Amino acid sequence: MDRRAAPPAGFDWALVKSFVAVLDAGSLMGAARRLGAQQPTLSRHIAELEAQLGVPLFERTGRGVTPTAAALAIADAARRMEDGALDLHGALARRAQATTGTVRITTSQVVASFLMPPVLAALQRAEPGIALELVASDQVSNLLRREADIAVRMVRPDQASLVARKLGVLRIVACAHKSYLERAGTPRMPEDLLHPPQRLIGFDKDRSILTGFARAGLQVGREHFVLRTDDQVAYGQLIAAGAGIGFAARYNLRHWPGVVPVLSALPIEPLPCWLVVHREIRGSGVVRRVFDFLAEAIAHELRAA
Repeated sequence: MDRRAAPPAGFDWALVKSFVAVLDAGSLMGAARRLGAQQPTLSRHIAELEAQLGVPLFERTGRGVTPTAAALAIADAARRMEDGALDLHGALARRAQATTGTVRITTSQVVASFLMPPVLAALQRAEPGIALELVASDQVSNLLRREADIAVRMVRPDQASLVARKLGVLRIVACAHKSYLERAGTPRMPEDLLHPPQRLIGFDKDRSILTGFARAGLQVGREHFVLRTDDQVAYGQLIAAGAGIGFAARYNLRHWPGVVPVLSALPIEPLPCWLVVHREIRGSGVVRRVFDFLAEAIAHELRAA
């Protein structure tokens, strides 16, 4: 067991810094000049430290101060404490300015597959010393348990310990491949989607498309989807293959040659895009550099789409 006495409750380590400065300078005025502080401040620090220790540390003389036996007895320990504080400050500063390390980013499968690749490629070119880990999952990784450092989410987190920045919105459009439209014709009204020869691609258990139709005043059931999957990447590839009309983020279309938007008047609520980080690790230089880069780059991608 470590039997060293703990510092008194409410102990201010700045008092030790002032004590060492006065000890080395031999006067309050000299210590104030060395630290760039006010002499009354140092005088107060010494008085507070003497009160906490219960012994006088200096005797005032006409030319300055003379350390007491108690001051000399604690001098070495105080210097070690000051050196430790300087080492800690330096370590924190180096961490805040670090340009190397590993940052783990999590987002949904579809965002990881289509939005993030050009962004992360640009990030690697800008920050070659930073290694990146991309977690592509539709399960929300828990930043509170450090399952990831940064998250790109379509919902704003409500935990107070998470910091979220809104980057923009993902425009959702009805779309289909030109080859499909040549076969089935281009729908003119939202109601056209529900009747042959149109073929609607939807989700299996996920009800978000059904909810969107309901908001638009259309009664659409699961049976209207002739192709169903909850895998977002497979869903997009079905659209790109000309299997029917589906719904996707507008930025995806540039990855699917021949896929074009249809029914531009169909009211589809956009999805907000949030960049999220834990409040504590935001102080990491590496995480901060990645966070700032992603914030600008993803926002640019969304505007371009």
